[in-house]
Amino acid sequence: MEKSNFIDHIRIFCRSGHGGAGARHFMRNKLTAKGGPDGGDGGRGGHIILRGNAQLWTLLHLRYHKNVLAENGEGGSKNNSTGRDGKDVIIEVPLGTIAKDEETDAVEAEILEDGQEIIWMKGGRGGLGNSNFATPTNQVPDHAQPGEPGVEGWKVLELKVLADVGLVGFPNAGKSTLLSVITAAKPKIANYAFTTLTPQLGMVEYRDGKSFCIADLPGIIEGAAEGKGLGHRFLRHIERNSALLFLIPADSADHGKEFEVLRNELEEYNPEMLQKDFIIAISKSDMLDDELKAAIEKELPAGIPHVFISSVANKGLAELKDLLWQALNKKL
Repeated sequence: MEKSNFIDHIRIFCRSGHGGAGARHFMRNKLTAKGGPDGGDGGRGGHIILRGNAQLWTLLHLRYHKNVLAENGEGGSKNNSTGRDGKDVIIEVPLGTIAKDEETDAVEAEILEDGQEIIWMKGGRGGLGNSNFATPTNQVPDHAQPGEPGVEGWKVLELKVLADVGLVGFPNAGKSTLLSVITAAKPKIANYAFTTLTPQLGMVEYRDGKSFCIADLPGIIEGAAEGKGLGHRFLRHIERNSALLFLIPADSADHGKEFEVLRNELEEYNPEMLQKDFIIAISKSDMLDDELKAAIEKELPAGIPHVFISSVANKGLAELKDLLWQALNKKL
């Protein structure tokens, strides 16, 4: 199998900078033999910052950055001089990236907009110099604060594809073929399961210069919610799709059952998936006559829009685009 450059999960060790220590110093010069305290504060440790970049589509550029270490703050010095802050580390990530703590699995940050910056791990505060502790009753404080330590730990960056419509179906249902016909994307297409191992994005041109984004995602199999097949790696990518297009081939043994299996896998992974708009497309339907279409329609669940399409014969695609556009814009 050829090695994929689509990286959607990265594990890295991160440490923000330690704060610089405050200075313990007293003014001494040729005019002042025993001056008061003039120790400056320490500088702040460097932050680790996440920044959204719309030009990035994967986490590939972070593959070999296993350790992200921010600079420590500089210590304070005499004459009330504050130490220099540690240099921040900025990690650029694609839109749709979430940052988690590996140990707790808690989501700590989420990047959704180009140029959005979030301080992921704060640098330690610099310590106060002894000049801050002078009081009328203690005019020569002999105490200065150490800097606060930075934050460290193993972290996870995870990419969830941002697309308007997600293509859902069993392996080899015709998703990649459909994407290649209605968009400019060129996914790998072959007659065997799991040809699509990574999400493929394409822009669908609609009427009057309008467009929307559709993602061909790796196929589901029964048990995907438990991690079988591509499992969770696939399912996390459909969490952000506004609408889901279920692609069921015309030659399926039971179209209604196939839809229910797909629906159940989504529900087991995350029940909130069922709040999305569903559309069913029966693919490879160019050889069906009206009688066969009527028989298939009886198997499909009521209340969910459906359309018969053929990517190869270019049939039903305009109607499909209309249904998708209506689903994406009905709340606007």
